[in-house]
Amino acid sequence: MEIFSYDFMQRAFLAAFCMAIIAPQLGVFLIIRRQSLLADTLSHVSLTGVALGLLLQVSPTLVTLIVVAVAAFFLEYLRMIYHSYSEVAIAILMSGGLALALVLMHFAGGNSSTNLQQYLFGSIVTISAEQVWILAGLSLLLCLIFIILRRPLYVMTFDEEMAFVEGLPTSWMSLLFNVVTGVAIAVMIPIAGALLISAIMVLPAAIGMRLGNSFRTVQVLGVIIGLFGMFSGLFASFHLDLPPGATITLIFILFFLLLQLGNALFVHFFKRKQNNPAKSPRKM
Repeated sequence: MEIFSYDFMQRAFLAAFCMAIIAPQLGVFLIIRRQSLLADTLSHVSLTGVALGLLLQVSPTLVTLIVVAVAAFFLEYLRMIYHSYSEVAIAILMSGGLALALVLMHFAGGNSSTNLQQYLFGSIVTISAEQVWILAGLSLLLCLIFIILRRPLYVMTFDEEMAFVEGLPTSWMSLLFNVVTGVAIAVMIPIAGALLISAIMVLPAAIGMRLGNSFRTVQVLGVIIGLFGMFSGLFASFHLDLPPGATITLIFILFFLLLQLGNALFVHFFKRKQNNPAKSPRKM
């Protein structure tokens, strides 16, 4: 096929494959823990790392990794303070991260606004071979973490108080999860963009939760749906000359809406059939 004759599209499909492994698995945990906005929050914080890297003329990706790791510690600290109002911590970090990024961008001057816009919207078709290798390594690391800590993460996700009673280090595990999520976002932002990364993480998981009836099934379905959305989005963006990240996000949203519509129609006709059973023939 013509699309695979281009080196940048080959790298794009490899990156999409890695992101489809990473994003939905993290998304399932985020949704169940009621932290869907965590991805959006850390993506805003990562812009601070990008702006700081541009100001110091250091690799933005490296600085972003450090900033996001520090933000994960701060987020867990705020979550402990506002235990019953965890959304307060998310609001503080989201607004503070974006505000600090804009201030640092002002001091950086020059072409910093242009470079920051590249991280805002991303570009999956301009990634380098080095970024693909980083994504592949992160995918492998994430799979190993889920294999080793599968049961403790499962218990903590569904019932953190029960996990604490069982003697699990819930604070450290939550911190580890936040750091891993932040690192994944920092690596994926140059590709997916800060404005779209949360959709790519949450939507496949949300669709999988509508189709699966167990935790493992939802994770597998999330990865499959992620692969479908990423690959079809790349095909559509290549042939229709559309922005890849936005196209992928719209495909996920369309898939979700079609699923909701199909489910509503099924429930409507099923209930209608139950409420209007076939009349039995009269006895002669």
